[in-house]
This record gives sequence, C-alpha cells and structure tokens, in this order.
Amino acid sequence: MSPRLDLALQGGLDLPDDDGRILLLYPTGAADLSGLPLDRCLAVQPFLPDLNALRGVEAVPELPEGEKFAAAIVFLPRSKDLARALIARAATVTDGTIAVDGAKTDGIESVLKDLKRRASLKGTLSKAHGKIAWFQAEAVFDDWHETPRHVDGFETRPGVFSADAIDPASAILADHLPDDLGRYVADLGAGWGYLARQILTRNGVRTLDLVEADHRALGCARRNVDDPRAHFHWADARNWRPEKLLDSVVTNPPFHVGRAGEPALGQAFITAAAEMMTPSGRLWLVANRHLPYEAILSDHFGKVDEIGGDGRFKVLYAERPSRRRR
Repeated sequence: MSPRLDLALQGGLDLPDDDGRILLLYPTGAADLSGLPLDRCLAVQPFLPDLNALRGVEAVPELPEGEKFAAAIVFLPRSKDLARALIARAATVTDGTIAVDGAKTDGIESVLKDLKRRASLKGTLSKAHGKIAWFQAEAVFDDWHETPRHVDGFETRPGVFSADAIDPASAILADHLPDDLGRYVADLGAGWGYLARQILTRNGVRTLDLVEADHRALGCARRNVDDPRAHFHWADARNWRPEKLLDSVVTNPPFHVGRAGEPALGQAFITAAAEMMTPSGRLWLVANRHLPYEAILSDHFGKVDEIGGDGRFKVLYAERPSRRRR
C-alpha cells in the first residue's frame, strides 16, 4: 500500500470494517491499493491506461448514478479545479469518511488549505513528499462541483488537456493540413475535438476516427463534433487499430506521464500510425522541437519532412509507411 495511506489507516483514518462500499476517485495505475478491502471498493478512473493497470478492484470510467458509498478516497489529480470537483462529488455520494491523498507537486497543500475552510479535518499526515487528510462527508462543497468550460465554441472540462484554450501546437498543425486528406482518416489522441473539426472541413473525408484514452475528453469531443462521419473510440492509440486501413493519420501525441517527460509515448504513436495505414498513407504530426521523433519516423516511413512550425513546435510529415519492423 502507499506509505501515506498505510500510515493513515494505522493512525486514525477509519474505513468501514465489514460492509459498505468504498469509492476510490482517480487512483493511478501505479497506486498501491493492496491494503484496502478491494472486494468492496469501486475505482473511478477515466484514463484508460491507468484503468487497465488497476488490479483486483472493480474499475469504471465514470461514477455510476444513484449509488451511495460508506467512505471515499480522492487521489489528487494535477488540476486544482478537478480536485475540487472530485471532493465535491465524493461529499455528495458518501455518508462517512472522505480522505484526500496527494503529492506536494500536485498541489495538496493548496487543496488542504481550501479544504480547512469547509470541513473540520479529523486527521492529517505527511509522508513521501505528500499529505493525506480526512474529514466527515457532511461538509458542503456546492460551489466546487464541476462546470463545463467553453473555448472558442468548444466545450471542455476541468482537468482535460488544454481545458482553457486551444492548444497552440494543435493550431499550428491544423494550419498545415492540406485540402485533401483522403477518405479514411484518424485523429490519434483526439482530446476534446479541436483537430477533428478542422479535419472534417477537408475535401473527400468519408470517415474520421477520433481515438482518445481520456474518457472525459472524449465525452467533450462527442459534444463538440456533431458530424455523422465522426466515430469515437475510447482507446489507447498505441493499441487501437481501424476496421479499414487509413489514408491519413493526424496526431498531436502526448509526451508526459504525470509531470515527467516521456518521448516514448509519441514514438509509440508513430509506430502505431504506420501499422494502421495503406501503403500510400500519410501522417501529419506536431511536436515540441526537442522531441526526438525524426529517427523513428524514418524507420517506419519512406519519406519524412519538416513542413512547418515555430520556435517551440515542429510539424512533421511522413508518407509511405513500412511495416517491415513490426
């Protein structure tokens, strides 16, 4: 079990012993939940790779409507607004104790400072560069509930990627897309649908597959992209494959795991893209300038060019995928 949660359970955090369900909000795939009564826990985790990594516990992408819980543990996300919304949601559906656990780098100090104005904390413990605190669910958080955001005609949600503005890298990529993308296109890591809307303005597009691992972001995309040619997939782009080989792939791939940079994520998107296209397929990709994507693009495509960008971002184009190296 995580050292903070283990210490709290030994030092006053009281979870129901024999009955009553325990709600776990947004535990990551790396979270050690082994000391909890997992047969009585429900984990809510909208990010598919994290959900798939949870072991021994029932896990769903969204909180079921109408269910009440005897206790809840909120695993702090990086977004403060999302953290507040999760605490408010836990207070709405929980009858007993609510615990909030998070690292200092994810803003636990700020959240607990705000929490102390709303609730009488029953306990607080520090361990492993973070804190855990707990309180009774009768505290009121009506103004902390999640509300939609609106960005240039798009709906977003707290905590999704680029929730407050159109991502500048995606905007640059959209400016470099040609008029003709072919008939069958995919947007890998589609987010809340900004690039998808741009793709659907191009000539000849018959189907567009939006592939996104964040269930909440994909829900926004469903509302933002009202076009019968769009098909939505809650999936990990590294593993997803289309029903029909694609003419084009467009992607602004992620390159972080938490706060840590992880270029292998984008490299895996490139490998996957090559495997899902026709022999004449084409790829458009945007990335931060420092990311090392050119070598793997050259490994998997017959032609690779940088076709645009600025001081921060580069737009890369590749064509003629090869699957020799699978």
